[in-house]
Amino acid sequence: MSGHSKWATTKHHKAAQDAKRSQMFQKFSKEIIVAATLGGPDPDSNPALKLAIAKAKAKSMPKANIEKAISKVAGGSKEAANFQNYLYAGTAYGGINFVVSCLTDNFNRLSSNIKHYFNKHNGQLGKQGSVPYVFDQKGLIEFPDSVASEEEVMMTVLDAGAEDFKNEDGLYVITTEPSQFQKVKQALDEAFKIENYSTAEVTYIPNSEVEVDAEKANQIEEFVDLLEDDEDIQEVWHNAAFPEEE
Repeated sequence: MSGHSKWATTKHHKAAQDAKRSQMFQKFSKEIIVAATLGGPDPDSNPALKLAIAKAKAKSMPKANIEKAISKVAGGSKEAANFQNYLYAGTAYGGINFVVSCLTDNFNRLSSNIKHYFNKHNGQLGKQGSVPYVFDQKGLIEFPDSVASEEEVMMTVLDAGAEDFKNEDGLYVITTEPSQFQKVKQALDEAFKIENYSTAEVTYIPNSEVEVDAEKANQIEEFVDLLEDDEDIQEVWHNAAFPEEE
């Protein structure tokens, strides 16, 4: 029975992972469609679309899915016509800061749901559109250190305008100002023909973290899952530092 139970658990976990993956790709598609609608379907002349594609590729979204999303716009789809971006900030779990990026065609639905989620978890929302001082908006690029030597990569990214460069746990980690992200990534693309980035996006990075225990870490993870399951929510960031797994 233990073998069957283990298989059932694994199968359930895989199903959950597949559902999450599918949900993530749907959100990337929406972001790509909106960017292409606003700035045109050519990523070379549309920085927002180029960024959305880079982020999707870094999370292994198939090329066919990306092309399908762009083709909807080229084919005259009005799917993105009413979508707007919104940014929420809030605190919960004893002072943990959250930033929630949203993309919706129904602000009333989004606003009601966000308030419900934070109220349910004894949280408090801040001013819409504001970002807590404990977060910095940065370009973040990560890829395996097997791609090229540390010296080659460091010289390439710093010459292109990167802000910082590290080698951590087998990954090169590069941060940039948001305005320099595309320039640095293009320099990497041209120099090393990188196929698979672990991360390639403009994101929010906490400059101050709050350490939490395992119990609270699980609660925060469940809260983030709840937020990310909402169709109007694209991404969630927080400044909790989880305990290292034993």
